[in-house]
Amino acid sequence: MDIHPQHKIRIKDIARLSGVSEGTVDRVIHHRGDVSAKSAEAVNKVLKELDYSPNLLARSLASKKHYLFMCLLPSHQSGDYWAVVDNSFDEAAREFENYNVSIEKNYFDPLDASSFVEATESVFSRSPEAVIFPPVFQKETLAFTAKLAERHIPFSFFDSMMDDTGFLTYYGQHSFQSGYVAAKLLLADLPEKAKVLVTRTQRKQGVFSNQTSNRHKGFLKYIEEHGLHKRLQLIDLLLKDDDDFNLLLLREIIIRHGSIQAAVTFNSKVYRLVGYLESLQLTGVRLLGYDLLQKNAAYLKQGVVSYLIAQRPEKQVYCSVRDMCRELIFKQSVTKINYVPIDILMKENIDYYMNFKE
Repeated sequence: MDIHPQHKIRIKDIARLSGVSEGTVDRVIHHRGDVSAKSAEAVNKVLKELDYSPNLLARSLASKKHYLFMCLLPSHQSGDYWAVVDNSFDEAAREFENYNVSIEKNYFDPLDASSFVEATESVFSRSPEAVIFPPVFQKETLAFTAKLAERHIPFSFFDSMMDDTGFLTYYGQHSFQSGYVAAKLLLADLPEKAKVLVTRTQRKQGVFSNQTSNRHKGFLKYIEEHGLHKRLQLIDLLLKDDDDFNLLLLREIIIRHGSIQAAVTFNSKVYRLVGYLESLQLTGVRLLGYDLLQKNAAYLKQGVVSYLIAQRPEKQVYCSVRDMCRELIFKQSVTKINYVPIDILMKENIDYYMNFKE
């Protein structure tokens, strides 16, 4: 029988609070089926708290308090990585509307730090209860989080993290470690003197995103630890958001260095690198990129891209919103740093990954 959320906490609500599926909650309550110790502990903790404070949801609704969560997102086009994130915030808004939570999004140019600053300034005019955003620009993020702290507005990071900023939670990959893993995957078994193209995209101010910088550092750390700089030739390719410029730059590199054996890009647009290589009729390059975009997945299935590293953006968004609700509404403790898996996708396993439903 369906029970109105104002009258009783539902299994769905318990699942949200404990971070597990509804089926897991049902198995714990009725003591049937296999449940991991970690999941059982999480569910029982929530059940215990609800026993001490019954009808938390009804009480939160009765209080009439409204919670506005502001989210800052890079502007994007359909099919981009950030479009997935954007849609995930819409889904989270629907999931948590019963808690009197609404989510409002502001957008900024991911290549322009001044655009990010403008977006942050508009946040304070809305007087939000919380802010959730990816710290794309380091210096500007430090200034923004300092102002949030002054106003006692809690904030959470996803996608990438900046230490010592007082954030409530972080959900995302260990960026440095994912770069380390990328090097291990890409550089295995390359012949002596193989040429490796290391591509990064510059912002308008000549800086790199926090996420790609950390991945790049991890990539170089693996090379350093394994002495690969002695037997491989690394070629830096600094791209801009300009296909004509990038293609000309890559053509000059090919003329200067000859064929390329492997290439890596630390953002979600490995499909663009594929396009440049195809335009120059350069084949047989081992490619590694990030994120499960439709275009990236298509090239992976064709064998053009050898590896994709995925990072579950939907989970990052959902858990960030859920934990902010736990903190502000239910006064529950949350875990500050939460690393999502470094998912390694290949032609042989991508269909299982994409088709799996929890």
